[in-house]
Amino acid sequence: MNMSAEAKLPKMAKNASATMNFINAIISATRQRSLLVITMATVLGVALTVRLGVWQLSRGHEKEALHAAILSRQAQPALNTLAVLKDKYVLTQVHQRVSLEGRWLPQHTVYLENRPMQGRSGFIVLTPLQLDATTSVLVQRGWIPRHQQDRTLLAPIDTPQGLVYVNGRVATAPSEVMGLGEAVDATTGQVTRQLPIRQNLNVVAFSNEIGISLVGTVLQTDADAEGLQRSWPEITAGVEKHWGYAFQWFALAAVQLLLYFWYQWIKPYRHAR
Repeated sequence: MNMSAEAKLPKMAKNASATMNFINAIISATRQRSLLVITMATVLGVALTVRLGVWQLSRGHEKEALHAAILSRQAQPALNTLAVLKDKYVLTQVHQRVSLEGRWLPQHTVYLENRPMQGRSGFIVLTPLQLDATTSVLVQRGWIPRHQQDRTLLAPIDTPQGLVYVNGRVATAPSEVMGLGEAVDATTGQVTRQLPIRQNLNVVAFSNEIGISLVGTVLQTDADAEGLQRSWPEITAGVEKHWGYAFQWFALAAVQLLLYFWYQWIKPYRHAR
């Protein structure tokens, strides 16, 4: 019996060795497939995050170029009323400085609410300025604070009569905030005449409402006067956020690479040793 058992030992050892080799082959194949999948996922993740980082850098450079163009336009000489009347197209060149003379149309003054300035709630005051019999511009004259108890109690402002001089720059239409909608006549379907205090102002609709063609919008940049504040925000490039986003994307790409090499190469190598 003992001799028979001893004779079987080499065969058992051979079978055990073959079994271990088979198991190791399966484990090795599984690890290779896993490594391939993880490598592909890492490559895709790094490529995507690097691409997003490069895109943020390009956006930052675009903002810088746009800001440089704005500064260049602001550095140009201010256009006077005759130049504007001769070529009204200049009123589409946003940030172009203008020096206008005309007459206020105070009966069409509008107060846009929910327009904060320097952390305070208030109104932007807009009044049409008539340059000649057929040409008027909408002027963002300045800002007034909101009454703490009653929003309809407006701070007094002075609107001079006769010929006035306004210095400013061509601006886009007033920005919109979330509103409750326009008042529409149920019978005619037309926008009804609204109160001076409004949440938003559509320049085209406002022109139709008051029966005056407004050929452009001007942001008045004169010193504070007439009960109005004109501490408008400085125009900045706003590229800092793009640099920050780019750094985050590149850092994420680097983290992916570090984790990949640590867990797939360095840690297994140290464990094997």
